[in-house]
Amino acid sequence: MPANLTNSSGLMPQTSEPTVVSGELRCALTGRLLKPEEAYWAPPLITTRQLVTTLFQTLLRTPGNLGQVLLSEQPNVPYAPEARPRLATRRSTEQLKLLVLLLGMAALLITPIILIIS
Repeated sequence: MPANLTNSSGLMPQTSEPTVVSGELRCALTGRLLKPEEAYWAPPLITTRQLVTTLFQTLLRTPGNLGQVLLSEQPNVPYAPEARPRLATRRSTEQLKLLVLLLGMAALLITPIILIIS
């Protein structure tokens, strides 16, 4: 798979022509120094803790920005090619943690309603 290159702001270019990266690239997962042509570009890994913390802080400080926080596209970051399986495992683990958290919250909300009705 060919590597996409970012511009100096770190964002993916909107044109189909790749832009040369200036400076050093480090894998966002392992921290290994990368060459621009070997980098695998993907959205950053967001942990469940980071997501929940960001949501609560946004709700408390600026609730009007919640839609932007949830729906905005994340800029791609570089990963080492050998980190792809590890990244996939970490993403799956974080998705599972979020699912368990959401199911637990749903159970806490539904249980009192069921007890009141019966």
